Amino acid sequence: MNKSTRVLLVSLLSVAVLAGCSKKVKEEPAPAAPAPTPAAPTPAPVATGYGPNDLDSDACLRQRVVYFDLDQEALKPEFQAIMGCHAKYLRDRPSSRITLEGHADERGSRAYNQGLGERRGNAVNSALQANGGAASQLTVVSYGEERPVCTDSGEACWAQNRRVEIVYTAK
Repeated sequence: MNKSTRVLLVSLLSVAVLAGCSKKVKEEPAPAAPAPTPAAPTPAPVATGYGPNDLDSDACLRQRVVYFDLDQEALKPEFQAIMGCHAKYLRDRPSSRITLEGHADERGSRAYNQGLGERRGNAVNSALQANGGAASQLTVVSYGEERPVCTDSGEACWAQNRRVEIVYTAK
């Protein structure tokens, strides 16, 4: 490694360490800026048949988180293909069960976020049933703001917490 490369690497490491040690400041998002959303999975083609390990090997079935916009429970179009994939799995396996865990970000009251998490879970439930999943295979649970995946304050973090997790459960 030449000297200039070493100097550059040491400089970059120093900046990274300083950035990691900086004090977190709670900021309110700019009201006019559009909220970024987590990278939505690209719609995967719905598989034609499943084997015993498909929950982990099939790309469509591995996508088990559905994200929502601020204060919304409407399912985004980019998650429709995933709903079809999970519904097909349920149709092909009548003994399979799914728990839909609804979540919200930290903004809003605890009671409001509990209700919002439930409405989001119900939206995913409806989409799965519309694609052929049976109501008897689906359970909705709301955790509201109680189980965040990100605990920072800021839009990028809050967007990760506005979700429904699709959890396969054993019968």
